[in-house]
Amino acid sequence: MKQIIERLHKREDFEKLVLELLNPLKPYYSHEGAGLKLGSTAAVYDEDAALAEGFLRPLWGLVPLWAGGSEESEFKKIYQKGLVAGTNPDGAEYWGGFQDVDQRFVEMAAISYGILMSPEVVWEPLSEQEQSNLAGWLDGINHYQCPPCNWMFFGILVNIALKSQGQPYNENRLIEYLDYIESCYQGDGWYIDGQNGEKDYYVSFAFHYYGLIYARYMSAEDPKRCRTYEQRAFSFTGEFLYWFAEDGSALAYGRSLTYRMAQISFFSMCVANELEVLPLPVMKGLIVRNLQFWMKQPIFDNAGILTIGYGYSNLLMSEQYNAPGSPYWCMKAFALLSLPAAHPFWEMEAAPLPEMDVQRVISNGSMLMQRLGGEVSAYVRGRSLPHHHVHMEEKYSKFVYSSKFAFSVPRSLRTLEEAAPDSVLAVEHGGMIHTKGITGRSYIEKKEVYMEWSPCEGVDIVTRIVLLPKGHRRIHTISSRFTCKVFDCGFAIPCDKETRKEILANEGGAAVYNSWTGHQARFVGEKGKGFLIHAAPNTNLMYPKTVIPCVMYEVLEGTQTVMTEFLEISGTENQRE
Repeated sequence: MKQIIERLHKREDFEKLVLELLNPLKPYYSHEGAGLKLGSTAAVYDEDAALAEGFLRPLWGLVPLWAGGSEESEFKKIYQKGLVAGTNPDGAEYWGGFQDVDQRFVEMAAISYGILMSPEVVWEPLSEQEQSNLAGWLDGINHYQCPPCNWMFFGILVNIALKSQGQPYNENRLIEYLDYIESCYQGDGWYIDGQNGEKDYYVSFAFHYYGLIYARYMSAEDPKRCRTYEQRAFSFTGEFLYWFAEDGSALAYGRSLTYRMAQISFFSMCVANELEVLPLPVMKGLIVRNLQFWMKQPIFDNAGILTIGYGYSNLLMSEQYNAPGSPYWCMKAFALLSLPAAHPFWEMEAAPLPEMDVQRVISNGSMLMQRLGGEVSAYVRGRSLPHHHVHMEEKYSKFVYSSKFAFSVPRSLRTLEEAAPDSVLAVEHGGMIHTKGITGRSYIEKKEVYMEWSPCEGVDIVTRIVLLPKGHRRIHTISSRFTCKVFDCGFAIPCDKETRKEILANEGGAAVYNSWTGHQARFVGEKGKGFLIHAAPNTNLMYPKTVIPCVMYEVLEGTQTVMTEFLEISGTENQRE
């Protein structure tokens, strides 16, 4: 693996990486091949759906690999056999029938991708009866309800795949789903993920990704919509680019982060479609560095299987829809493999990121971006929708998110250590730790974010965040009906034997730093006290052990204003090991 990732350049390098990632799965396929069991943990859907998910998600990498001319044969045999077994209603490994909002609908998209992009592997070798079984199983999506969100694209992909092979499909459902996707569009390339969705990576690895598949295969029949999807990809690129750091890491924000390198799947699909939303060498650089970043992280178990987690194996941060095979949605990153080996892209040198503004407002993405030392910080207004997914507050309502310091999620809200309240103002009251949930009135300006919010009954807060050359200042006006303590918390800093933790008595704050990074919190004006939170293990998404520097303030009944500055401080080295 190490030799492969050191120089990802030619198509054969990317093909080797895909197979390195997928080969460890081979011992775990079921007898007839239609299921893949990779662990014993559960998701909200049934075990049969989880086994189908494990089997089907690798297709996101295998389909373009086959389409681009790979001679790979072992997985071809596994998947041809498994597709037949999984869709045979009389077989022992039949994936089953359906209900509304069925997880099987999600996984249908990978089969549809295969029928469209690599029919000579996924469709043509099947007998007439086997094709009929597969088409009939896919058609199930047309007879049940999909939730109103990016799932509508699964019905779109199924129907255009069936149509491409002259199979019965549902034109009315296809139009209905396309119309719904259109209703999610917000402008400047940004979508909102349905009524209970936020703007996060689903904009890139769902809406745009599937839209570009549609544009690739429906350009003759629906040219206007296809051009629209392509134009939106151009609009989106100029802002989404700000989510990526120079070292290949990307902004840790929102849900479904266990899909890891799917972060760059949008650019990979643009390359596959020969859609130059950026110069091809720049997109190659983005893809290469992100893959290299992830391959250096401890994200595999001892058998070489991808784990649920982000920077390491971590069920605490997982979604309720993460079964053991879920992480293999990351295979979307390899759409570019559909380009043949002779394509000029494979000879291009990977280029660095283009020059970008130090600060930038992304209006439709609801973020104020800041780039310091090649790293990315995103200041957000916070969540405006009801609690719908796991850890919504932590994924959308912190003050700032980072490519360098992933956010933390709580083990409980009973103690500061278990709450791990990084990048928030935490209120300690009534034996509980309270942080920001839904945000009230708010706005984003060129160098400032304003928000009104309440962590608990009896406390109302107005927060202004003002950008500084090496960090930011938070100004909190707190109106409280009782006396309490508040903790203005910075990033969670990785803790190892080199880490130094200090209470800054003279500066009224706290700092944590080691050989390659550091972060400092200090009060301005109204006196506070430096404080260090030794977060419970495995609360941070990127680092198993962290310390959070913060400033503690005593809040009295009434209204008062406190100000805290958060600054990056240099370690002895300015890069990750």
